[in-house]
Amino acid sequence: LKSPSAFPVYLGNIYLLIGFFSSLCGKIYLMRSSESIIGHSPALAACLDQVSRLAGIHRPVLLQGERGTGKELVAQRLHYLSPRWEAPLVKVNCATLSDNLLESELFGHEPGAFTGATRMRKGRFERAEGGTLFLDEIATMSLPLQEKLLRLVEYGEFERLGGQATLHIDVRVIGASNLDLRTHVRAGRFRADLLDRLSFDVVHLPPLRHRTEDIAELANHFALHMCAELGWELFAGFTEMALQQLERHAWPGNVRELKSAVERSLFRWDRPTTAVDKVIIDPFESPHASADAAAPPVPDTTADSRHTKDFQSLTRDFEIGLLRRALSENGRNQRRAAAALGLTYDQMRGMVRKYSLS
Repeated sequence: LKSPSAFPVYLGNIYLLIGFFSSLCGKIYLMRSSESIIGHSPALAACLDQVSRLAGIHRPVLLQGERGTGKELVAQRLHYLSPRWEAPLVKVNCATLSDNLLESELFGHEPGAFTGATRMRKGRFERAEGGTLFLDEIATMSLPLQEKLLRLVEYGEFERLGGQATLHIDVRVIGASNLDLRTHVRAGRFRADLLDRLSFDVVHLPPLRHRTEDIAELANHFALHMCAELGWELFAGFTEMALQQLERHAWPGNVRELKSAVERSLFRWDRPTTAVDKVIIDPFESPHASADAAAPPVPDTTADSRHTKDFQSLTRDFEIGLLRRALSENGRNQRRAAAALGLTYDQMRGMVRKYSLS
């Protein structure tokens, strides 16, 4: 160095090079990964551009999107494009674990913390040291656990379940939910201070109906994988009619539903050398529905006799039906049945006696 004042500039360039190579390695990993985000639509491109810019920032991020939009894949992208790409990426689905089990799973426990805890166990946060922890379905987390998570996100410290020592950890937290967490805050089911801390930025994943340009590309990708599983030598593609059918559907289950529909359609298609002409979107649709619709309706004699009754008889039958259904659904418990119908207990007892339903 010719001048001591130039040292910070050189040092800064070295850090930039390290960051560049870290990002490059992360991109290579993503390209080699078997699961990737597929599509070129403007909505998806804008989302991925936001994710790429967030990757290098050491801040919590929230992923908001409907089921099947690829929140876990976006979390992977955030991690492997970040300087933390060499450290662990640990994933937890909060909805699949009870409160006690989730607390132990996240923060670990000491021997004797609960029945069966015979040795110390590190939690997911400790296992993600230096890396990223992805908390899926974070809206299902209980309020006491949210308070413990807030302290960890805020100060990077926590205690294991049953422990006294305060531990320090360096972990980036990525939360995900298909629900509006602001609504949960207003309802008292989610802590406002935790939401403020987690939402340094919120990535809104576009539903498939907002990225119809990607449907054909996704469908062909899933079809090629299914062809290999079925042992087909090639994939003849989809006809124009099948592609239109795919693009017209709203896809409430998004990419996950599309994948299932494509795989199901190829499985049922018995002509591998011919382009797929029909997509089976709804597996519950009965092939006998059209025959039933064409058959003449069976005359309903009970309907004719019912309409001959007077108003009082019809009202009485209706009330009895409501009462019987409520009692049946509530185990013959009159208090619960009354609450289900919006009646008082005394009103319910009187009507049960009136119609001899006891």
